[in-house]
Amino acid sequence: MPCRLTPLIRRAVLSKGRHRQSRRLFATHSNNDEWDIVIVGGGPNGLALASALVASQPIRESLRIALVEAADLDKVRQWTPDSDTYSNRVSSITNASKDFMQKIGCWTHVDRHRTNPIAEMQVWDGVSDSRITFSASDMKHQVNAEIDGVKAIAHMTENLNIQCGLLRNLAERGAVSIIDKVKVSQIVREQKEGGGWPLVHTSDGRVLRTRLLVGADGFNSPVRAYAGIESFGWSYDTRAIVATLFHPPRGLGLHVPNTTAYQRFLPTGPIAFLPLTSTASSLVWSTKPDLAEAISKSDPAVLATMVNAAFRLPEISMRHLHHFLLGETATIDALLEEVRWRERSHDIDPHSAYSTFTSTSQDGIPPGDYDSIPPIVTSIQPGSIASFPIRFNHAESYIGESDEGARTALIGDAAHTIHPLAGQGLNMGLADADALAACVHNAVVLGNDIGSRTALIPYARARYFENHKLLAATDKLHKLYSTTLGPVVWARSVGLEVVNELDSVKEALMMSAGGNSSSSYDPSPANRSNAGDSLWPMAARGVEVLSGTFDTAKLVGKGLGGLAASNVTKLLSSYAKR
Repeated sequence: MPCRLTPLIRRAVLSKGRHRQSRRLFATHSNNDEWDIVIVGGGPNGLALASALVASQPIRESLRIALVEAADLDKVRQWTPDSDTYSNRVSSITNASKDFMQKIGCWTHVDRHRTNPIAEMQVWDGVSDSRITFSASDMKHQVNAEIDGVKAIAHMTENLNIQCGLLRNLAERGAVSIIDKVKVSQIVREQKEGGGWPLVHTSDGRVLRTRLLVGADGFNSPVRAYAGIESFGWSYDTRAIVATLFHPPRGLGLHVPNTTAYQRFLPTGPIAFLPLTSTASSLVWSTKPDLAEAISKSDPAVLATMVNAAFRLPEISMRHLHHFLLGETATIDALLEEVRWRERSHDIDPHSAYSTFTSTSQDGIPPGDYDSIPPIVTSIQPGSIASFPIRFNHAESYIGESDEGARTALIGDAAHTIHPLAGQGLNMGLADADALAACVHNAVVLGNDIGSRTALIPYARARYFENHKLLAATDKLHKLYSTTLGPVVWARSVGLEVVNELDSVKEALMMSAGGNSSSSYDPSPANRSNAGDSLWPMAARGVEVLSGTFDTAKLVGKGLGGLAASNVTKLLSSYAKR
């Protein structure tokens, strides 16, 4: 009796037949290396995509995948840092992102001793001191967000730790060919009737012919240029300063864990204090270019002093310190004396946590307000101070639209660049990798062409709008807090204070912002958790609930009078649209 094939089996057989046929066709191109997928870029995003692809058995058994990287990845594989030194490139990994990395098998290869939970986040207005606090303990409906008995909103770790874990995972699976220490010299389209495939020319003379070309190659993406995908954006009038900070343990003898992240929004830009260990934290400070240059070139003690002051002194004194630091006579001794004088002028208790010079009471017990601001920075890790420009950039499409740019897709910084106040670059890229791998998986299972527009459209639909919402919210948040205009400060402060009193709203914000880890894994992009959001946009969304939607002015319109409320609304609208 002849065997009858079910439709699913028939598609699988036909798919394998087409795959074998394509292999035979590949053999006629003797000068080319033939691949189903070529990923350009061996950073965390590119490696995460490779790991997600080979985590799928249908992909692993039927597709040839190559990853091209200009750097020497052996240096990452052999990364063995000293236990008391840290990279200045760190990321807050949300529970959703961590869940994704667990599912693809790489989280077990991440050095857990170099990760630190964030159990609480405190954000406040540098002008009005209005504050909002997010705590993992407030998440009553939290799922799988507890590690080693600690509930966390996110986890801090070095990007190198993630990259190293991904490489170890790929080495264990052995299904991806990694071509490192090789640059992409040119990408052209194969001249072939009916539409050719991308040909990736490398610096060592190889030509990689691929069914699908993925750009995980950063802001200046050669893949995006080849695909003819335009992008829009601008450079901010700020630069980011990053460094590794050392400080005493929080709470001194109380053994309080260093699991709180702090962020203060100054008019010159936000400053963030991110916990790494009990005595080390990472700094991300966005400020004006001239100040960033002056601080980066100064004695590290100057940066330590400025960081301590930036979390403690009123905004008016920070303004004077900025002018003081840019003066010709700004020495560390003169700066310390200026800070001491300003603390006295603001009547700051020398035994308060808000004093830069004395952080304990006379009997050695930490002051009662020690947990409201970061610990005193005592030193900076040598060589960790760096500065870089800040940009907003978003590609107009994540997949090639024209015939010339067909069979291409973008992920990570090749598709979008976000202000660091959100800490979102890596999480957004991981979410991109998750969604694109799901589309490829579905195409393989259905026997479709993985490089076709039909196969790639679900990826663009799943990620473009989600990323755009986060980019826009972060950009508006930056602009909203860049002004000292009284009515705007008032409205944003009221919004922040009101949201801070609504526990159920804060829990909903945390859960929607990646603080909640999904309990199941579904390869369909529509059903995957949104790994791209993080703890930083929770503040943005909190502001949008009231200030961002301009309802704050309406709530107290009677108190201000109709004309004043109307003016506040117009002011907020104008700043949000800039």
